[in-house]
Amino acid sequence: MTSVTAPLDLTDPAVVADPYAAFAAARAVAPVQWHEGLGLWLAFTHAGSNAVLRDRRLGRIWRDREPAERFGSFNLIHRNAVLEMEPPDHNRLRRLISAAFARGHVERLRPWVQDLAGELVDGLAERSGGREPVDVLSGMAEELPVAVIAELLGVPAADRPLLRPWSNAIVKMYEYGRATAIEDAAERAAAEFVGYLRELAAQRRRAPGEDLLSHLVTVRDSEGDRLTEDELVTTCILLLNAGHEATVNVSGNGLLALLEHPDQLARLRADPDLLPTAIEELMRFDAPLQLFERTATADVEIGGATVREGQKVAALLGAANRDPAVFTDPDTLDVGRTDNPHISFGAGVHFCIGAPLARVELQASFGALLEQTSRLELARPARRRPEFVIRGLAELPVVLTR
Repeated sequence: MTSVTAPLDLTDPAVVADPYAAFAAARAVAPVQWHEGLGLWLAFTHAGSNAVLRDRRLGRIWRDREPAERFGSFNLIHRNAVLEMEPPDHNRLRRLISAAFARGHVERLRPWVQDLAGELVDGLAERSGGREPVDVLSGMAEELPVAVIAELLGVPAADRPLLRPWSNAIVKMYEYGRATAIEDAAERAAAEFVGYLRELAAQRRRAPGEDLLSHLVTVRDSEGDRLTEDELVTTCILLLNAGHEATVNVSGNGLLALLEHPDQLARLRADPDLLPTAIEELMRFDAPLQLFERTATADVEIGGATVREGQKVAALLGAANRDPAVFTDPDTLDVGRTDNPHISFGAGVHFCIGAPLARVELQASFGALLEQTSRLELARPARRRPEFVIRGLAELPVVLTR
């Protein structure tokens, strides 16, 4: 068993601020290593992380948080989530969700998303006036994806401010070394979110519309299966939590990367056709999700290490995306990088179902920033969130000039 020589402390502010140097040092020791403090294996290479995500002997096996009576709603929204299921249950649920998504929802929203992104950037530029710092995170990055998911699901405009606080509280449960107050807040948010969506789903049953929630309520597969109410509610919460958290953090991390690499920002301004390629590079360069756990259902060899049945192993997505065996000059931001098999959306059966929507949102927001401004400048150092697993910023103060 290979132990991490200098164990990664995922709560160390230096590691949270920049984990990539620590990843590189660990990768030089061994591709897959046991971390005694976390009680799991860590895969530091692209090949190892890809294997973790794709090997069918490694599953997402949900175990309720204990004590169960304390985490009733939190456990409910994970026990019924497609992300926490393996085939055949996973196949059935993904088939139903995909059937509802296939009704053209992403393309239906594209013009609406582009208009919203333009309005948000216009507001930021007006408030900044080329002089005053404005927080791009709260002013656009956080607003746009929540609005898009809410529009997708058909959440009434008056209720939309409820969504992000619920999501923020729930996802803090995925970090290590949580305080009791964080856990209590996550359970409270889950209970309120579940209750709200049950009522909204009941309204859609009585009066369906053209939104995704209505289609999730009514969808049937070829075998006549449908979503249970718990699966329906959980799917909506997963779409918001996974969908908007990733997009918010790619927006923040990605814009910060461009501001810190002005040559790449200038290159993108000079050639807007690079935007789709640039979005993929921003996702690779500073991944919004750094760690994804799986559990071995049999002994599995990965990167020279044997993961025993019942043991957990985690793909370190950020480390995989900086692996020099796969990426030329991995620590260099290159908005024109075409050979880019990053795994920020995952891989295998759990590949992100919302990836097409995320790409629409990111292309719209970065496109609007480039088109509607002549200058973007970092006003002062960005402030990073203190969590490791979900990597993002707390504040991104930027001066925008029309």
